[in-house]
Amino acid sequence: MTFKPRLELLIATHNAGKVRELQQTLRELPLTLRYLAEFPDISTVEETGNTYEANAILKALSYAEQTGICALGDDSGLEVDALGGKPGVLSARFGGENASDQNRTEKLLRVLLPHRKGEITARFICCIAFAGWQSSSTEPRTTKPRILNVSTGTCEGAIALEPRGTKGFGYDPIFIPSGYNETFGELSEDVKGSLSHRAKALSATRGFLTQFLRAT
Repeated sequence: MTFKPRLELLIATHNAGKVRELQQTLRELPLTLRYLAEFPDISTVEETGNTYEANAILKALSYAEQTGICALGDDSGLEVDALGGKPGVLSARFGGENASDQNRTEKLLRVLLPHRKGEITARFICCIAFAGWQSSSTEPRTTKPRILNVSTGTCEGAIALEPRGTKGFGYDPIFIPSGYNETFGELSEDVKGSLSHRAKALSATRGFLTQFLRAT
């Protein structure tokens, strides 16, 4: 069944990889997706939270309030057991504020050099928050948005000794999900889309949005 788009939804990230995954998961819902690039005067939200959920909520609430439309905010990270769960919520800033994906990956592998004798277990975690209003109306908002849903997904795995594959983004080329020999950088999008942390969080978010749209 085809639905007429009746809810504007802001994808509150500048990460092109995340945008693609969100577009793919939400493509069949009656949504008009909006992007941060459409709002040049918007203020960037600093990720000051101590948890993925806190950062996701910060972004979703602030961007929804600034734009007047519902927003999805997310935060994710890689937790390495040998490092006590680091880089964790600092994953995107590991190696410096302006470090590239390659810079961050290379630094992490250097830090892990003393731990290479055994399997280096790790996990990806993603949290997605939906901020908005109970009504799906596009009329001007007279109240502040609030958090209506939070979804979390986890993918267990291990760290590869060197980057493998060119697919995905971030730490994907060095993360081997449990039950596989290939990294996220080598696996097909279909396989990754069925087991990744973001895929799990997105699936739960999609379920919520389906019910939300039916109710409003």
